[in-house]
Amino acid sequence: MLAETICSAVSAAGLGIAAVAAYRKRFLAATRIAAYALVPVALVLTGVVEWVSGMVFKPAVWVGFGLLGLSWVLFMTTRAIERRRLGAGEEPAKAAKARPAREAVAPAASAPSLGQGARPQPASRQAPAAPADDFSDIEAILKKHGI
Repeated sequence: MLAETICSAVSAAGLGIAAVAAYRKRFLAATRIAAYALVPVALVLTGVVEWVSGMVFKPAVWVGFGLLGLSWVLFMTTRAIERRRLGAGEEPAKAAKARPAREAVAPAASAPSLGQGARPQPASRQAPAAPADDFSDIEAILKKHGI
C-alpha cells in the first residue's frame, strides 16, 4: 500500500512539472516528462509494484540471493586457483592435457614472401615528397569548390 502511494505521488509530481513545462511553451519536453510520469502509475496498475514489493520484503528471497552470491564466489575462486596452477607449471602433465597444442591453420601463410616484388627499393629511387606536393590535391579540391 505504501509503494502504491509513493508511485502515485511521484506520478502526480511529474505531471505537475509537465504542466509547468507546457505553460512555458516547451511542448516536446512537457510530453516527454508526462510520459515518464505515467510509468509509475502504469506499474502500480499492472501489479508489478505489488509483485516486486512482495518479493523484496521476503527473507527467503534474500537468502536465495545470498546463496547465489556465495556460489558465484566459490566458482570464481576455484577458476582463479586453477588458472594460477596451470600458469605456474606445477602440474605439467595436467597443463598439457588442459591446453591442447595449437597448430597454425595455414603454416606457410606466415612465412614472408621472397618473390620479385618483395625486394626493397634502393634509397636513390625513393625521393621524399616535396611539401608542395603534399597539399596539391587539397588545393585542387578547394579551387574546385571556389574556396
